[in-house]
Amino acid sequence: MAEGIQRLSLIVWTAIMASAIAVGAYLIVPIGPVPISMQPLFVFLAGMILGPRYGMAAVGLYILAGIAGMPVFSGGGAGIGYALGPTGGYLVGFLLSPLFTGRVRDEQGGFGWISGLFWGLCAMLVIYGIGSVWLKMSLDLTWGKTLTVGVIPFAPWDELKVVAAILISRYLQRISLLPG
Repeated sequence: MAEGIQRLSLIVWTAIMASAIAVGAYLIVPIGPVPISMQPLFVFLAGMILGPRYGMAAVGLYILAGIAGMPVFSGGGAGIGYALGPTGGYLVGFLLSPLFTGRVRDEQGGFGWISGLFWGLCAMLVIYGIGSVWLKMSLDLTWGKTLTVGVIPFAPWDELKVVAAILISRYLQRISLLPG
């Protein structure tokens, strides 16, 4: 019985995190020509809260909703064309991110700052690595231009989002609200 309730809790949290990632596309900071969205915060949280498997499921559910036509991508975008467009590599990076942020919980089940920062940085490297290669190839940009438009304006903000995700995860653990 307890195992069934635990599994149901993970499934509900997976849907909640997929929804939060979608909402994050609309929560933007209008700085410069490309606004900074809150999506990465929720992608990092999906892994930290749910672990690698269910975290990837949450991101995958979000991506599938967008491909199916729901306007959940940045700027209200939707469809397979958007997912395969110049920023599609960042979506692939989002999908793989929970493989790293899901490792944040230590052996005692706690959220350590060092492991959180390390695995959060690894997740960022995956997102930016895949995203920038895809962007460069899609638009035939130089590496300098690719980094200027696809990495440099966003990386400092995403570092702050990793810190925020660790803080939120630690808080949810302290009040015993984490699934699993």
